[in-house]
Amino acid sequence: MMHIDFYQQQLTMERISVADLAKQYGTPLYAYSKNQILANWHRFQQYWPNPHRLCYAVKANSNLAILELLVAQGAGFDIVSGGELKRVLHAGGSAKSVVFSGVAKSTEELTYALEQGIGCINVESAAELERIQEVAKSLNVMAPVSLRVNPDVDAKTHPYIATGMKANKFGIAMDDAMPVFQRAHNLSHISLIGADCHIGSQIMSAGPFLDAAKRMFHLVDNLQQQGIELTHLDLGGGFGVTYEDVEPLDIQQYLTGLLDLAKEYPHITLLLEPGRAIVADAGLLITKVEYLKHSNDKSFALVDAGMNDMLRPSLYQAWHEIIAVSKDNNSTDKLVDVVGPVCETGCFLGHARHLNVAQGDLLAIKYAGAYGFTMSSNYNTRARPAEVLVDGNESFVIRERETFDDLIRGERLLQRD
Repeated sequence: MMHIDFYQQQLTMERISVADLAKQYGTPLYAYSKNQILANWHRFQQYWPNPHRLCYAVKANSNLAILELLVAQGAGFDIVSGGELKRVLHAGGSAKSVVFSGVAKSTEELTYALEQGIGCINVESAAELERIQEVAKSLNVMAPVSLRVNPDVDAKTHPYIATGMKANKFGIAMDDAMPVFQRAHNLSHISLIGADCHIGSQIMSAGPFLDAAKRMFHLVDNLQQQGIELTHLDLGGGFGVTYEDVEPLDIQQYLTGLLDLAKEYPHITLLLEPGRAIVADAGLLITKVEYLKHSNDKSFALVDAGMNDMLRPSLYQAWHEIIAVSKDNNSTDKLVDVVGPVCETGCFLGHARHLNVAQGDLLAIKYAGAYGFTMSSNYNTRARPAEVLVDGNESFVIRERETFDDLIRGERLLQRD
């Protein structure tokens, strides 16, 4: 996190103190470093030559300003809903640069995508393929598709974010794939251009990625023997980040290893879908300690950010480092649970953390740029935080803090005589 660090005992994002951000915009607050996002993007880009493409996974952080920033870098996009496609287009992106993933695409979503000129639809099942054929025929267009194959690779990650095993809901089993490819090849309004896989998220080793890639290239060979020529191979995302003190994923090792495998397939364009790896370490969730509470067994720091603002710890038991915004080297840390205001025992940001905090102090939850705001909700009628983007010594509101009027917009009282 080279753009987020301490300077003179104060946590800073680029050249602005986090305390000043909290004072200006209030808490809870999501803050993102523009230059950390760009650095992360360029870390992938430098090892990924044309014609191969990087498609940012919009679900990681879908704020329009961040999408706009990546459009300017020439990014493609991986989406999982019609709403995400609308976001990409609103941010200045082209539908041609988008791949549409997801297991339950509606007729309305598919119609909209094809009308906009979507680059590729990643088909997750034989039933979905038939629906795309129907929609494309009704529009009198050819639907560009890639079939998502489940390579049955164990990514050794949390079961909720593992997607490449036989038991997962995603993709078509490798053993069942050939007839579906043949069906797609023969359908009148389907343009079969590729194959796709995604084995899971938060993967910290190149091994599972390369194992899946080898299986997918073998599939390309088998399809070619059947007279089916593909032009692209989408190998998904899932690149892990160092929430804890662990060995980071070696991006260079993976990408160069993948390019070595692809040398025998010069006609194949490779796609990758980084999301978390682009935005996670660029973001902080800034929160204020409302109260301290002590008992014989535990101490709690009760903060103003809850599980509705940052769901990952409650949903996945995910670990995020939590730090005090101001350092005090003269005081002793105490063991505390950092918990939020939502009326659930599961509303916590971190258990058993070593912190020296007092009422009114500010804390920062690190690596909050991915799956933070995008998974937030209004549970307990809580307004979602503002989002700001920091660029050097300037900061910009990229999403206003919600108001009560925002929360009840669209609701209606009963009309009674």
